Amino acid sequence: MLPIPQGAEVVDCGSCTLMPGMLDVHIHTMMFNCLTFHNYRVAQWEITPELQQMYGLFHAQLCFDMGFTTLRDMGLAASRGLLVSEACAIRDAIDAGIVEGPRMLVAAFTTITGSHLDLIQPRAALRVGFQTADGPWELRKLARTNLLAGCDVIKTCASGGGGTDKEEPDIRNMTQVELDALVDEAHAFHKTCAVHCFTPSAQRMALEAGADTIEHMVFSDDETIGMIEDKGVYVTPTLSHRTDHAIRLRKEQGTSQFVLNKMKGLQEHCFGTFQKMYKAGVNIAMGTDMGFDPEMGSNAAELEIYVKLGMTPMHALQTATINAARAIKVDSQLGTLEAGKLADVIAVDGNPLENIACLKEKRNIQMVMKEGRIHADRRPGRSKNVVSAEPGSWKIIDYL
Repeated sequence: MLPIPQGAEVVDCGSCTLMPGMLDVHIHTMMFNCLTFHNYRVAQWEITPELQQMYGLFHAQLCFDMGFTTLRDMGLAASRGLLVSEACAIRDAIDAGIVEGPRMLVAAFTTITGSHLDLIQPRAALRVGFQTADGPWELRKLARTNLLAGCDVIKTCASGGGGTDKEEPDIRNMTQVELDALVDEAHAFHKTCAVHCFTPSAQRMALEAGADTIEHMVFSDDETIGMIEDKGVYVTPTLSHRTDHAIRLRKEQGTSQFVLNKMKGLQEHCFGTFQKMYKAGVNIAMGTDMGFDPEMGSNAAELEIYVKLGMTPMHALQTATINAARAIKVDSQLGTLEAGKLADVIAVDGNPLENIACLKEKRNIQMVMKEGRIHADRRPGRSKNVVSAEPGSWKIIDYL
């Protein structure tokens, strides 16, 4: 037992389960609409970068309130640009103690023209600023521009995806030479590179380039899964984005039937690939891909999906703690409760090893501590929240 230093404050959490602060390593806090717009298509045009920045902070705080003390924000493509500086300013304001919020690593989209991440915007949208690039040297320039703006992670795209119109998942989004250049550029600046991959061919490209993480679990084959396991590269499942609940929310938000059908068609592949990768021993780090859907702050529902698909509760918790910390290379400071690490601690009313779903309820997250400071305290007799508004109580902007 560690001796208690003289003058230390004793924080009594009663019978709560204490665990490390959780990490979501694939989230889009700056994405349109998350909670405050009814129709994301309207949001893309009506929102200013300044207001979107405020929403980015709001979304991050909603996750923080639920015990997610670290987020890796995976970027945005908007009609006003990539908004890298705006996202970095949120990170820096939190680090400076100006506002409360989770620790954040900011990624910047660094992709080719017409890539899946470019098509998050409508095809007819005006692209303002330096948003996409083609060829290894132009992509290096875009990466350097994003790094100059302050990003921590280069986020790129090797295949098509699931949430955009008229684009199939198996479309190649980058050549090997281009991807090699981006990973090299990130590593040259002592940063990391995360690669969106929906297909085995894209996964193999990411492995060959030396990518730090592979984003999403969708299509797979046994040979490539074996290669990923051998390399020890971390993969983020992002299954919350694939559920019927997420599809229903997207329908309510005005998503086209084409995209809804594509999301539903991918669902079985995503869940099956997760089970195959878990069984094969692939390193898994929790990521939700929350942006348009589902609701910000509901990150822990991702862990419940893992358990329902056969993962043990302990392994599920590790995906959001030590595994996630290792994936984004912060495990020397985060991911476990041990001497010498930062005091990111949450107190849970319940035992997640017996009922992983207890992490989804705000009332069960009794305390959220980051670096030894209590930011949320809902223990008996206390009522401190990071965000006081209840879900659904805020105004829907495009109804005003």
